Amino acid sequence: MSSSFPLPSALTTHSPAQALRALLEKPCCHIMPCAFDALSARMIAQYGFDVGFMTGFGVSASRIGQPDVGLISYGEMVDSGRNICAAAPRLPIIGDGDTGYGNAVNVKRTVKGYAQAGFAGVMIEDQLAPKRCGHTKGKLVVERSEAISRIQAAVDARNEGADILIMARTDARHHYGLDEAIERAAAFKEAGADILFVEAPHSLEEMKDITKAVPHKHMANMVEGGDTPLLGADCLFEAGYHLAAYPLTLLSAATKAMSTALELLKQGRHPDDLLLDFADLKKIVGFDAYYEEEKPYSTARDLV
Repeated sequence: MSSSFPLPSALTTHSPAQALRALLEKPCCHIMPCAFDALSARMIAQYGFDVGFMTGFGVSASRIGQPDVGLISYGEMVDSGRNICAAAPRLPIIGDGDTGYGNAVNVKRTVKGYAQAGFAGVMIEDQLAPKRCGHTKGKLVVERSEAISRIQAAVDARNEGADILIMARTDARHHYGLDEAIERAAAFKEAGADILFVEAPHSLEEMKDITKAVPHKHMANMVEGGDTPLLGADCLFEAGYHLAAYPLTLLSAATKAMSTALELLKQGRHPDDLLLDFADLKKIVGFDAYYEEEKPYSTARDLV
């Protein structure tokens, strides 16, 4: 455990979007843990990662206690996003914008709202609403023309002044095969998307086919138990990827720990081995840094 964690402070030089653009120019694949609430975002920044992602799966689970099947609303997502971005203001974070929550005009509103919330990027996908997690059953995609119009609307919102990058996602691999997914990715690039995300390729060979066919900035989705193989950052970069998202890792780890703790408590036992020291917990949450910031404004009695 690090001896100190800084209290989050405002970005001083670059906007989140500018910071993300600079990261994408580096010759590597950036590991991108995914936050599901403000605390997980804070911890991603504390442990030295240089980019993060707000997972729709995780926000749906943690905020409304429901699966990622389109039940959570734009308002709930962007509100969670404001808290997540505020908790880690030095960390550029990409937000899951789902399908854009409606037609092309809704997509523009979503992009602008995510930029105002503090996101560095926003992901817009081509699923048929209500959308669902890309590695679960029942997902469908809209016609290619509608998919392209969504991305064009997102790019228009960016070009009209929203300081944010556009990640264009396609789930077409599932029903229509890799060729259709690649065609959509190419169309998204032509429309002006900053980052491409072809969801759920089934092998490293497919992943290489995607990036070779459409040279651009690509994201890989590393879902434990999903359709895509889990690969290291060096391998992913060699395959043409600049970002590697881990959408379920933190949520799964936290849920497993809570499940074990609850089972032990139910048995009348205490989960000592699972717990942080209270001092470390307070440090991660920010008490130590808060006390330091408070000192100039406190009386002697307050500091006892």
